[in-house]
Amino acid sequence: MTAFRYRALDAEGRETAGVIEADSSRGARSQLRERKLFPLEVVSVSAAGSAVSVRHRLKEMELVLLSRQWATLLAAGLTIEQALVALIEQAEQDATRQLLSGVRSEILAGHSLRAALDRFPAAFPAIYRASVAAGEKSGQLARVMDQLATYLERRLALRQKTQHALLYPAIVAGVALLVVIGLMTYVVPQVVTVFQQGRQELPLLTRAMIHVSALLRDWGWLMLVALAASGLGFALLLRERSIRRAWHAMLLRMPLLGRHLRVLDATRFASTLSILAGSGVPLLAALEAGREVTERLPVQDAIREATERVREGQSLSKALASVGVFPPLLIHMIASGEATGRLDELLERAARLQQQELENRVAVLTSLLEPVLLLGMGGIVLLIVLAVMQPIVEINTMLR
Repeated sequence: MTAFRYRALDAEGRETAGVIEADSSRGARSQLRERKLFPLEVVSVSAAGSAVSVRHRLKEMELVLLSRQWATLLAAGLTIEQALVALIEQAEQDATRQLLSGVRSEILAGHSLRAALDRFPAAFPAIYRASVAAGEKSGQLARVMDQLATYLERRLALRQKTQHALLYPAIVAGVALLVVIGLMTYVVPQVVTVFQQGRQELPLLTRAMIHVSALLRDWGWLMLVALAASGLGFALLLRERSIRRAWHAMLLRMPLLGRHLRVLDATRFASTLSILAGSGVPLLAALEAGREVTERLPVQDAIREATERVREGQSLSKALASVGVFPPLLIHMIASGEATGRLDELLERAARLQQQELENRVAVLTSLLEPVLLLGMGGIVLLIVLAVMQPIVEINTMLR
């Protein structure tokens, strides 16, 4: 039997879609006609899935929702295939339905869920597939899926909190920039024209402001193009792995940002390792998956070096401590977990503590950033006002 994705019209002319099993496309169309449906399109989901695997990537929110629904259905006693049918019917986007139909087709063909997910690496990350494989082997797929959903929810919540915290400062900075550009390109030229006609020597600050204003009016567009070209060129340079590694290393050495980035990668690493270790994944495989979820290349290099040390027989805590990248709290929690046999539990606690630290750091950063932006904008506006007022003050002094 093969699964086919179909679009059809019912007796009232309304379009419906779904998945049907049949020996052939002709058999699928015959079944649809028996249901009093007029088929518009009947496509094998394996063919559709192969196209989706190249094109479609699940958004983070979609993956979180899908994982939570999947975990709930499995916990309710449904089989993998039955859960997929429910998820296909629940999915709102056609691309997501095709993706899940492709996974279901692989299951019906006799493949394991891990093998089915491996066909769609763009939609399901490495940690996802490794955890599913461990859940299948241990017979605890529902519990593992629940852990995955919780992990993805926490990661998404952290990202959203960071974005929301930085939204207001970004709006303030953008409005301030627009106000300054408007003052320099329109207001200042209108005002200083009066003083230039008076043939008096203007103050230094006023002359400097006039030159800056002229520069922005005459060459502002070119400066904007050059800035955009520089950003694009830098993004292209970062595709080179050696340049990206040097850039990441510089970011990690910065006083405040560096610690934030290290803790962020450590949180992702600890969360991933906790899920995989608790699911029964071998430690070396879990370390490889943990390395893939980190973003900074020097951190990935450190995890690779620590993995080699573990492969040679060194304990995980000592191997991670020797590379000097991860926070001491994480190292001590891992050492305690190794000593007590509760590595996954203590890794989970360490990840939660580090996530709380990240949230606190973002809150402090935004609370400091807002007044700094307001003071900076006020300072620039003050300079512009002084540049305009100084000639007026000098004229009043001469008239007296």
